[in-house]
Amino acid sequence: MHTLTAIIPTGNEIHNIDAVVKSVDFADEILVVDSFSTDGTFEKAQELATKVIRREYQYSASQKNWAIPQATHEWILLVDADERVTPELKIEILEILKDPDPNIVAYKIGRINHFMGERVHYSGWRNDKVTRLFKRDFCIYEDKHVHAEIIPNGETATLKNKFLHYSYTTLDKYIEKMNRYATWQAKDYDPKTGSLTPYHFVIKPFWGFFKHYIVQSGFRDGVVGLTIGYMQGYVVFMRYVKLWLLRKNRE
Repeated sequence: MHTLTAIIPTGNEIHNIDAVVKSVDFADEILVVDSFSTDGTFEKAQELATKVIRREYQYSASQKNWAIPQATHEWILLVDADERVTPELKIEILEILKDPDPNIVAYKIGRINHFMGERVHYSGWRNDKVTRLFKRDFCIYEDKHVHAEIIPNGETATLKNKFLHYSYTTLDKYIEKMNRYATWQAKDYDPKTGSLTPYHFVIKPFWGFFKHYIVQSGFRDGVVGLTIGYMQGYVVFMRYVKLWLLRKNRE
C-alpha cells in the first residue's frame, strides 16, 4: 500500500473542519494549511489533524504549491474544507493506492455540487471535475489567481466516485466570494485583454448568464439555477469593472 497525505487548506472554516477531517481519516497524514483563521479553526485543527501549518493567504494556487512539498507521503489527496470524501470515494482511492498504475501521476475527481441548500443538477456544474489525487513530486498548480488547475508531469485518469461539495454558506458570503474572485480575475486577465469595450461590459456578462441558465439548462434547477446564472453574469461584469479600475490605479 502506497502512503497518502491529505492536505486541507483552511481560512475561517470552523463550520467545516470537523466534517472534512473526518472524511479523510483514512489518510496516513492529515496536513491542515491554515491562513491565520480567527474563528477557532486553527485551534480545532490542532486537535484533529496530524500536522497544522500556517501561512498568510495570497491566492489558492500559491497556498497549495507551498503546502504540497511539505507533505510527508508520496501521494497527495487535496481536499478543500467545503468538500467531503464519500465512503465510496474512499474505497476507490485506497484500491488505487494498493497498486497504482506507474504511468498515471494524477487523478481527476468529480464533484456533486450543492448550492443554497439544494443539489445542483445542471447550471454548468454537472460535469465539474478537479485534479486532487496526485503524486507529490510530479504535479504543481498553474500560477493563476482563480480556478488554477494542476499541471501534471505524466498521464492522468478520472475516478468513478465523486466529492460532495458545499460551496455555499449564506448568499451574502457567496457574493463576497464572487467579488473577491472578480478582483483576482482582473489581475489574471489584464495581460491578455486589450482595450475594454461594451463587448466586455455588456455582451460577455450577458453570455455568462445565458450560457449557465439556458445553454447549460440552469432553468431546470429552479431558483438555484437562476441565481447561479445571475451570479456568473455578475462576476464577469465585475471582473472588467475591476480591470478598468486596476488600469486607472483606483480601487
